Amino acid sequence: MITDIGMKTECGITTDSGIKADSRIKIKICGLSRQLDIEYANQVRPDYIGFVFAPSRRQVSFRQAADLRGELHPNIDVVGVFVDAAEEEIISCCRSGIIDIVQLHGRETEQDICRIQNAAGVPVIKAVKVESPGDVEAWLSSSADYLLFDSGQGTGQTFEWSHLMGLDRKFFLAGGLHSGNLKEACRKVRPYCADVSSGAETEGRKNLEKMRELVEIIHRLEEKV
Repeated sequence: MITDIGMKTECGITTDSGIKADSRIKIKICGLSRQLDIEYANQVRPDYIGFVFAPSRRQVSFRQAADLRGELHPNIDVVGVFVDAAEEEIISCCRSGIIDIVQLHGRETEQDICRIQNAAGVPVIKAVKVESPGDVEAWLSSSADYLLFDSGQGTGQTFEWSHLMGLDRKFFLAGGLHSGNLKEACRKVRPYCADVSSGAETEGRKNLEKMRELVEIIHRLEEKV
C-alpha cells in the first residue's frame, strides 16, 4: 500500500504526480522479527517497518515475514532489506505481497536497480554508505526511488549529517538514530524518513516504549521542523 510514491519513468525515478501533499517526516522501524514486534508496531503505527532478509540477528525467512505481514496493520508499509540477493528471490518476495518496497543494501548497480524496478513493480531504496560528501554525490542521479544514507550495514553508528544538507531528492536517514538524537538529525537535514533499528531496542529486542517514543518525536516535529 504505497501512498507516497509518484508516477514512475522508464527506470523508476518518480515525478511529483501522485505524491501526498503531506510533508511530514516519516519513520521506519527496521528489523522486526517476532509477532510481539508486530503487535508493538500496530500500537505505535510507524509509517514503515522493515524485514531483514540478509544474514543478521534480525533475519527472517520469507515464510516468517509472510506470517508477520498477515498480522500487521494495513496502513503500515513493509520494506524488505536485501544484501546482494538473487534478483529472482527479491522479485518473488514482491509478487507474493510480503513487501511493498525493496531496500538494496549491498553492491547492487544501477542496472540491477532498474531490472528490479521493472520486474517487481515496486519502489526501490538504495542504501549508500557515507564516509565523505563524494559518497553522497555519486548516487544523487540514481534511478532508485529513494536513497538511504547510512554509516554501513547495520553498524548502529552515526555519520557526519552535514554531508546531506541541501539535498533536493527524498532520502531515508539511518545509522545510530535513537530518541536522544532523532530530533537533532531531522532538524538538521530533514530526511523524507528516519530509519531506526537498534535505537528501538533493549538488549537486542524491540522495545514498545522506545518505539512509541520515537514515533511521538517524529509526530511532534510536524509543527517544529
